[in-house]
Amino acid sequence: MAKKFIDVMDTTFRDGFQSVYGGRVLMNDFFPAVEAAKTAGINHFEFGGGARFQSLYFYLREDAFEMMDKFRKIVGPDANLQTLARGVNTVMLDTGSKELIDLHAKMFKKHGTTTIRNFDALNDVENLKYSGERITHHGLKHEVVVTMMDLPPGCHGAHTVDFYEKTLREILDSGIPYDSICFKDASGTSNPHKVYETINMARKLVPEGTHLRLHTHETAGVSVSAYMAALEAGVDGIDMAASPVSGGTSQPDILTMLHATKGLDFDLGGLEIDKILSYEKELQSCLSDYFVPPEATMVSPIIPFSPMPGGALTANTQMMRDNDILDKFPEVIAAMQEVVEKGGYGTSVTPVSQFYFQQALNNVMQGPWNAIAPGYGKMVLGYFGKTPVEPDPEVVKIASEKLGLEPTTENALDLANADETKSLQHAIDKLKEEDIEITEENIFIAAACQDKGIAFLKGEGELNIRKISEMKNDCEGSSNMGNGSYTVVVDGQKFSVQVAEGDADIQVTAVNGESAATSAPMPSASGDELDIKALLPGNVWKIVANPGQSVNEGDVIMILESMKMEIDVVAPRGGVIKSINVATNDKVVEGQVVAVLG
Repeated sequence: MAKKFIDVMDTTFRDGFQSVYGGRVLMNDFFPAVEAAKTAGINHFEFGGGARFQSLYFYLREDAFEMMDKFRKIVGPDANLQTLARGVNTVMLDTGSKELIDLHAKMFKKHGTTTIRNFDALNDVENLKYSGERITHHGLKHEVVVTMMDLPPGCHGAHTVDFYEKTLREILDSGIPYDSICFKDASGTSNPHKVYETINMARKLVPEGTHLRLHTHETAGVSVSAYMAALEAGVDGIDMAASPVSGGTSQPDILTMLHATKGLDFDLGGLEIDKILSYEKELQSCLSDYFVPPEATMVSPIIPFSPMPGGALTANTQMMRDNDILDKFPEVIAAMQEVVEKGGYGTSVTPVSQFYFQQALNNVMQGPWNAIAPGYGKMVLGYFGKTPVEPDPEVVKIASEKLGLEPTTENALDLANADETKSLQHAIDKLKEEDIEITEENIFIAAACQDKGIAFLKGEGELNIRKISEMKNDCEGSSNMGNGSYTVVVDGQKFSVQVAEGDADIQVTAVNGESAATSAPMPSASGDELDIKALLPGNVWKIVANPGQSVNEGDVIMILESMKMEIDVVAPRGGVIKSINVATNDKVVEGQVVAVLG
């Protein structure tokens, strides 16, 4: 009897990169490994979408559409190239209008995509209807998704086999066109028994011949067992990655699964061990200069208590490294349990996983529920769709007060359509303002990536990757730090300072008379001044108030950007702004005085 053929999707170049490097790998560095994977007989790749769309514009100064075109050229016309989409969010963290959802499918088809795996983190089937219809309309295969995880201990009401059956029945009854069905566990927390029962349930429920897949991560240490359970229950496809971006926060390694299925009646994609060994050797060479965060290679026994997806975990820890607050990570992970419990049990996968993390970070840095992350607040208020269970009423009340929004039961897509800033015309107007060419690609980049997309299109994008050689150069250079010219800020004024060893003649001059403040600081009139400090490290995104301006308690003075969040810096009481001590785009650290209130 012939072995059952199991379709294998290689997630190395999308989820693997996201899970280990936060998506920050340059295309020309990894393309030789794509060629090696093709030579090894792999014909199904996850090659874009999800967080690997925005990350190219945010951190790599690369065009995702160009990367996709070049990837297709390497693997040839017959390969199944798959991307990841988030229902009404497509590849964004916020919801999109019908125009943007349609343009997403159109552009991804144009640039080489075969299949789009399409999920909603809340398992709100309403969020899958239009997106799925447009994916099919533009000639793409639609892989519709049920998202999974295990709830923290003591939590009940969702993420059971019955809950997944209910969701799957809603998908089947809705008439959403699909070519395959995936059960996706981004946190890798679903226990193997539940996986077996879920796939077994689905196999009985769906029409004969329906292609069923399981996607998981090794984060909690049960991924291989989960895949084995899925195979025994009748799954048709699984996702795997290649070393060094396998295991840990990523998918199980291809070689590991080939070993685990020895002697069983499963043929994993017709793959051969010696060819995969050659492929992995090439991949390791391509990525040898990239810094691998230690947490990316770890299995964490506490993840089931605070389900953080592998693809989000390293992205968040890398941002915490950048902001010098990585020491807070254990506290944030611990705080996630309460955030999940009170948030309505949305699956911990982007964007909900990011909402969970941002709210947990707020609870650690600013005190429990003193500040509401905008995404988390909008989720519990209903702006992203219906959560699996009702969120905690007190948290809903706090979110409504903090964000100035009323709870809603309106369809998320209808809300997005009514928002003029989510129209194609709004993106076109932004391109026109910056004198950028109006193309469908540029429209989507501007809409999906906002200001950072515009910066990329203007040639001003940020390059932020972590290569070992560059880190060594930085360390070697640090021994000579002190010599050279620097700009310092004293009482709101910028000065150019020359620093040299020995008894050198050092010059200190004003920098073109420029002030670091939006205007000169106001003189102190009394001792009743209050320093306003940054609660989180980040960048100054926008300064709202000016020195001399009267403000009321709670008025926004400036907005910081930190950890993908916009953080309002507000007046703790009424008064007059004496000084603004930072400028737009300045980096600030936790506790830094950013303004003085009199």
